[in-house]
Parts: sequence; structure tokens; C-alpha cells
Amino acid sequence: MQLQLVRHLWGIDEPWEVSFPRIRAAGYTAIEAPVPAVAEQSRFRALLDAYGFGYVAMVFTAGAGVAEHVASFRHQVAASLALQPLLINSHNGRDAWDAASAELFFTEALAFEQTIEVPVAHETHRGRVMFHPWATARLLDRFADLRLCCDLSHWVCVCERLIDDEIAIIEQCAQQTIHLHARVGYEQGPQVPDPRAPEYQRHLAAHEAWWDVIWQAQAARGDLISTLTAEFGPPGYLQTLPYTRMPVAELRDVCDWMAQRQAVRFAATYAR
Repeated sequence: MQLQLVRHLWGIDEPWEVSFPRIRAAGYTAIEAPVPAVAEQSRFRALLDAYGFGYVAMVFTAGAGVAEHVASFRHQVAASLALQPLLINSHNGRDAWDAASAELFFTEALAFEQTIEVPVAHETHRGRVMFHPWATARLLDRFADLRLCCDLSHWVCVCERLIDDEIAIIEQCAQQTIHLHARVGYEQGPQVPDPRAPEYQRHLAAHEAWWDVIWQAQAARGDLISTLTAEFGPPGYLQTLPYTRMPVAELRDVCDWMAQRQAVRFAATYAR
């Protein structure tokens, strides 16, 4: 199994012509981003090809109810296909939905996925249907073909604790995870100020242990590629100093450090 490092464009304000060569030089081989405006898609695809990048498309469902979210999902997924993504990562629904609404959404979404050839990962994310472990476990019990993007930093924030006491659910998620967001959360938020700092080493160690569970499951089922995005975000995900709004860490350095650290860890055990 090989690890494919993916770089998100969240917080990058440079033109793609500037950022893409730098991202490629840092060792990333794919870009994760929302589908660009139609007028920008040819330029975006040309630059992906020029630098040898794969593309992970991001989808964000919206609407007043389940039907609108389903329609939004179908429309955005279909729109992404013109850019030949290797994977689609979707943020789905609302945390306020009851179980029946969540099941109705995924019944419709998974049926639509059967009509396309690109795999879709559904992200564990605050504010969305899978915003905590137990809601996600119930959906996985119901839908054997539901595939995940695991971002466990959200659950640490929602639960206000490191979730080692829910390792059985993490193991359940691992069986259906096809994409990983490697961000470190803590009890007060979805992103520690700097994962390199000594005061956050227990949070880093906990997340890495959970990511190992996912990698072990992927290796056991014979996956050839594992994709990872070190999805640390800009201010206000990234903490800032009061009044000055100065970031407490350099976002680019944090993302690159995390990506390279996980590449080394992965290579030591899973690469073949």
C-alpha cells in the first residue's frame, strides 16, 4: 500500500500558478478543493495535469430539508466529474436531523453513487449528519456500502475529550474509510494551535493511534493506495493573538510537517 499525500487549498490565497509548483515540490501528489467555477475549470484541470496532480473534489450539501440536500449532492457530484477526480469528499446534511432523515439522505445518496465510477467519501464533520461517533456508528450499521472520510478531530471537539473510550467505533469506521484528514483536535476545538508543541503531544499521539487503526484496516483489505490530507485550516481555525489577529503558527509549515511526519510513519509499516 502506498500513501498519497493530498494538499488542500483552504487558506491559500496565491494564484494556482504560484501555489501548485510549491505544493508539488513539497511532495504532494494530489489537490483537495471545491469544484472551481465553470469559467476556471479548464485552467484548473490544465494545471493539475501540468504538475501531475490527482484531484479530490469537495462537495458541501445544502438546503432546507433532506430533498434539497440530496439534490445538492447529486448536482455537485455530477459537476465534479468533468474534472476527473480520483475521489469525491462530501459534507452531508445537518446535525439537527433525526435518524430517519439521515437514513433517507444516505439511501438516496448511495443509490446515486451507484451510477458513477468515482468513489465518494462522506466526512465525519461537525454541523453535519456524522458529527459524533454514535450517529456515525448507527449509519454504518445500516449502510454497509457507506464510505468515509475520517476527520476525527471533529469528534474530539464535539465530545470534549480524546475518544479512546470509543475505539470500537473507530475500528468500525476504519472498515469503511477511504480517505483521511490528518488534523489534530483537542478538547476545546477541532485544531490544536500547533501539533509540534509539547503541550499537545498526547493529542497528537492519540490521533496517530487512531490513524494507525485506519491504515491497518486498509492494508488488511488489500487497498493499494491510502490518501491523506493534513487539513489544518487558516484563521479562524488557526488560533490568532487578540487584537493583532496574528496567527500563532505558520499554516504552511504545520501542514507540511504533519504530511511528512505521517509519510515517514506510514512508510515504516505499511508501504510495499
